[in-house]
Amino acid sequence: MLGSDPKALQQTDPEVYENILKEINRQNTKIELIPSENITSPAVLAAIGTPLTNKYAEGLPGARYYGGCEYVDVIENLARDRLKALLGADHANVQPHAGAQANLAAYFAFLKPDDTFMGMRLDHGGHLTHGSPVNFTGKFFNVISYGVDPETEMIDYDQLRDIAKKERPKLIVAGATAYSRQWEFATIAEIAKDIGAIFMVDAAHFIGLVAGGAHESPVPHADVVTFTTHKTLRGPRGAAIVCKAEHAKVIDKQVFPGTQGGPLMHVIAGKAVAFKEAAAPEFSDYARQIVANARVLADTLAKEGLRIVSGGTDNHLMLVDLRPIGLTGKVAEERLDSAGITCNKNTIPFDPEKPMIGSGIRVGTPWVTSCGMKEDEMKAIGKLIASALKDDSPSNLASISRSVLELASKFAPYPS
Repeated sequence: MLGSDPKALQQTDPEVYENILKEINRQNTKIELIPSENITSPAVLAAIGTPLTNKYAEGLPGARYYGGCEYVDVIENLARDRLKALLGADHANVQPHAGAQANLAAYFAFLKPDDTFMGMRLDHGGHLTHGSPVNFTGKFFNVISYGVDPETEMIDYDQLRDIAKKERPKLIVAGATAYSRQWEFATIAEIAKDIGAIFMVDAAHFIGLVAGGAHESPVPHADVVTFTTHKTLRGPRGAAIVCKAEHAKVIDKQVFPGTQGGPLMHVIAGKAVAFKEAAAPEFSDYARQIVANARVLADTLAKEGLRIVSGGTDNHLMLVDLRPIGLTGKVAEERLDSAGITCNKNTIPFDPEKPMIGSGIRVGTPWVTSCGMKEDEMKAIGKLIASALKDDSPSNLASISRSVLELASKFAPYPS
């Protein structure tokens, strides 16, 4: 887990070495519930900690701008072919360094500066790269937003259709960072087709569930699908793009040279390993367990008197509205962290608080499911969360910390 030669790291830079060990201990002893975090396998860790990091390979397999790429060509082709087979896609590009870079390449493939595109509001669960004014998308493009219904807290597809017909965006992006319900991909694809728009899906959060058959796939419906590889897909930090065959050339061109330089070949090797792991039958069991765990956790929190935004979850995450118990997301995050439970403060739809405060917390189950936890553990965790939020006395938080440590130690991701 420390690379090919941990002794060399320890001798060369003991400060970095010691803090890596501390972080490993933190991961082993706390309950991690941030939906965008997960655990890579030892095989993925081994792949990304190799001398492949030394190799420059601008271009694509068989068409590089550097010599000596015969072996990294094989690895990148393995990653591309495995990803296409995993998702049933026409074309795959595995070079994007991160989700934001994948989205940037996709936007530039179909849009020019000042063109109009349509994405989900950040404060309703969308992502920064779906049109936030502080992001490149809000600076380069004219952004039209859609959101959730104030009563159901779910996407209002009739409203989405009305906005699209009125504003005529050139591209519609679906996907979110804090939305707990399934998407109606066919409906949005129909809306996009009606107005002649490109349909893009940012599947960063749920692509692993798609790979495991626990979430509907956007691939048959969308022109292009972007996603990260380190969330529910359980791979290395990075991203990828799949698209229909007719868009292959423009997508590849916008990844390189459009928005990036040399690809990270050690990370692409890790992606190849992760895609192979995701094609195994047991990954399907894992993906379905993520969803089952999320539903049990949401149900437990609701029974403990906490309000779940939209009333539940269909995927790996949930938003918990803390206003009924008089807390902000910032206070709740800090309190839970002091008890050994890691989550993140988050705004909820129509939130009166600022983003750095938030009225809710975002909770997810990918990490704990990777550790082997199931429904019984979710019930226990839900009760611990509720207890900490309702009673912040030092004695209660100390008791919860002991329970968290005992539970986490049974499911430590890196016990060695």
